[in-house]
Amino acid sequence: MLPVDLHVHSNRSDGTYTPSELVAYAMEKGLAAFALTDHDTVDGLDEAVSYAEKLRQTLSPKQAANKNPSHPAPASPLVPEVIPGIEFSTEYQGQDVHIVGLYIDHHSQAFVKQLQGFVDSRTARNQKMCRLLQEAGIDITYEALLKEFPDSVITRAHYAKYLLNHGYIQSMKEAFDRYVGDRCPCYVPREKVTPVQAVKLILEAKGIPVLAHPILYHMSDERLDTLTAELTAAGLKGIEAIYSTYKPHEERQIRALAQKYHLLLSGGSDFHGSNKPGIDLGSGCGKLFVPYEILENIKNALTNAS
Repeated sequence: MLPVDLHVHSNRSDGTYTPSELVAYAMEKGLAAFALTDHDTVDGLDEAVSYAEKLRQTLSPKQAANKNPSHPAPASPLVPEVIPGIEFSTEYQGQDVHIVGLYIDHHSQAFVKQLQGFVDSRTARNQKMCRLLQEAGIDITYEALLKEFPDSVITRAHYAKYLLNHGYIQSMKEAFDRYVGDRCPCYVPREKVTPVQAVKLILEAKGIPVLAHPILYHMSDERLDTLTAELTAAGLKGIEAIYSTYKPHEERQIRALAQKYHLLLSGGSDFHGSNKPGIDLGSGCGKLFVPYEILENIKNALTNAS
């Protein structure tokens, strides 16, 4: 059965591969499909989709016809389907919670307008963080940051990389420990939507909202159950039950939660390139496998909802 990866990042947020490079790498890894789910942005989707289509058009007729009859969705097993997605960073009772959107209409004017509001908020936050770093003796401006990381949604990982590149620190970890980590002197919290708001935004964009990597929140079973119930009531459709760092008993726990609330299963590597060493596209830490059946169920849910 062909594998898929429904949680992937490019350099348009905090990954290191360009959207086109992700398509090529997904081909190399033999993926039938992958979802580009950059943090709070859809800027890389058109590039990835158009590059995949361009590659499809270059195939010979024999290659183009070489489709797996039991899985007709991918145009060719040699070129992966690119699923338009996003990962919203939200806040729930003072804690980060991420909501992935799959098959979103990323050209929806209302959706794009909402994202622009997030961009404006991030810009103000980044300018303030640069001022704080300047006060700490670091030669940095927001303009210099953008120049060093063009076409990226600036995150704290970019600040850490900038400080490392310019000799202010010896490791990425040091940047978070001294400057931009939570409660550090140069950290400015971001304005965040709630998980319920993110679910509704994704539904309005005709997508499938998925609770991302719930095990990573280290909630009690009761608190995670409450969160899942609240989000399901708001329209949550899926939960990430297959993930790079899950242990077998953790996957069983999330599968049981999905069954309890009649949620679709989702899964992905959370690939970030070299920004997350040891996590590879499609295979995670080495044993990850998300079967195409998972994606088929999501597609069926989309069809039934339309």
